Amino acid sequence: MLGIIILMILSYVLGGIPTGYIITRYLRGIDIRNYGSGNPGTANVYRTVGTWPGIITFLIDFAKGLIPTLAAAHFYPDKYGIIITCGALAIAGHIWTIFLGFRGGKGVATSAGVFSALIPSPIAIAFIVFVIAVSITKHISIGSICAAFTLPAVSYGMNKPVPYTVMALIVCALIIFTHIPNIRRIIKGKELDYKFNKNSPNDKEQK
Repeated sequence: MLGIIILMILSYVLGGIPTGYIITRYLRGIDIRNYGSGNPGTANVYRTVGTWPGIITFLIDFAKGLIPTLAAAHFYPDKYGIIITCGALAIAGHIWTIFLGFRGGKGVATSAGVFSALIPSPIAIAFIVFVIAVSITKHISIGSICAAFTLPAVSYGMNKPVPYTVMALIVCALIIFTHIPNIRRIIKGKELDYKFNKNSPNDKEQK
């Protein structure tokens, strides 16, 4: 029992590491929360600091979801509840990180890591939908929303374990919730595109 509790705590703490905030502080000496959308996630890091910082942020945030979920599946392979809880805690840690006053990223990259461990085929299809949506709209937020809707539908269609499909549905709703500010900007025609703005660290953008 103690081992399970420790694993769950570590899942939340690992998920809460504010990757984008740390990277932009180290590379540019800025607080990413003061630029672009104000979000310390992959998309805003990419827009504000550049391609490689954005990629690194994504990979680490992805790993924050993948590692604790794989660890839970390794130690408790037949315990869906424990595996799902560890994955959910990693996502929650990212969105509500203890390191930034419980205000973190939107959970997309970390969720992708969690579901890559749980249901790799559906998450691969969701990623393809993400790429297509971003290519067409030029907005990462729209790609993330489309991928979030796709994941539970494909998981259900592929007859993946019901607990994982239900979790995918819940995380889909959570990601839509974290993207409410983006949805409002989309409706107003003010959503930021994915292009890198090399001047953004010198001029605070409108959130």
